[in-house]
Amino acid sequence: MTEQIDLIKLYSTRILALAADMPHVGRLAEPGASAMRRSPLCGSKVTVDVTLHNGRIVEFAQDVKACALGQAAASIAGQNMIGSTPAQVEDARDQLEAMLKGTGPVPAAPFDGFEVLTPAIGYNNRHASILLALQATADACADAAAK
Repeated sequence: MTEQIDLIKLYSTRILALAADMPHVGRLAEPGASAMRRSPLCGSKVTVDVTLHNGRIVEFAQDVKACALGQAAASIAGQNMIGSTPAQVEDARDQLEAMLKGTGPVPAAPFDGFEVLTPAIGYNNRHASILLALQATADACADAAAK
């Protein structure tokens, strides 16, 4: 019974609402760079397109094929990408990974919305999907910056 209650908490109304209302869905016509990340454990996949200008993300799009937790994470990430720097994305990725491992706090603003995913800390098999959007965005930013 406790496990069932934990799963209900994990898929809270807020997480499901985030998953259903993901910003910047789709692909950019002419991105500065693109990257795809896939979780081998569950098959979730996120493809991200970015365009950088003056060291900031000015265009962002994401194609997300993931579970509700991966979609919620992509939604939170997407809400905060435009105007962010690649360093902020990398920091958020690293902070989210530490949070999920139980070794760090919720990512700093503007990515502090990941607090809603703290119930997933105990579900290691969900961590890879939750991290995909930030990982793919960090990869795309690195590619765009290198061009």
